[in-house]
Amino acid sequence: MPSFVYCPKCGTALVDFTDHEDRIRQRCPSCRFIHYDNPTPVVAAIVEHDGEIILVQNKGWPAHFFGLVSGFLEKDEEPAEAVLREVEEELGLKGELVSFVGIYSFSMMNQVILTWHVRASGDVVVGEELAAIKRVARHTLRPWSMGTGKAVADWLSGRTNT
Repeated sequence: MPSFVYCPKCGTALVDFTDHEDRIRQRCPSCRFIHYDNPTPVVAAIVEHDGEIILVQNKGWPAHFFGLVSGFLEKDEEPAEAVLREVEEELGLKGELVSFVGIYSFSMMNQVILTWHVRASGDVVVGEELAAIKRVARHTLRPWSMGTGKAVADWLSGRTNT
């Protein structure tokens, strides 16, 4: 399903066309605007607190699903600052960057995820976006098959970009 129906510049209905790389894109036949539908940048944190990893469950997620602290990169924000902001917003913790884990494509959500290992301190205060948190010992943490799960797998195996 296309993300736009009408041109955000002039309001004309967009049409599909095939570009020079054989990708189907949307273009305005009137003003020639092209919608590239680039992925949205997201930051994520493997949060280590008091020797455990904190996983979060966002409101609206299934009751059994937990993941990493994550959020959208804001305009004019450095990614490393954004990940620390997300840790503070979602868990009320002050964080320090330990290592950069990697960059991961999450095609299902049209996102690119930049992930860090963050050591956090303070008392956990669950943010308004979360339904719950779960503490997991590193040796029992298991990666999941999508989204930030690939980062967890790399971090557990020691494959990080430090």
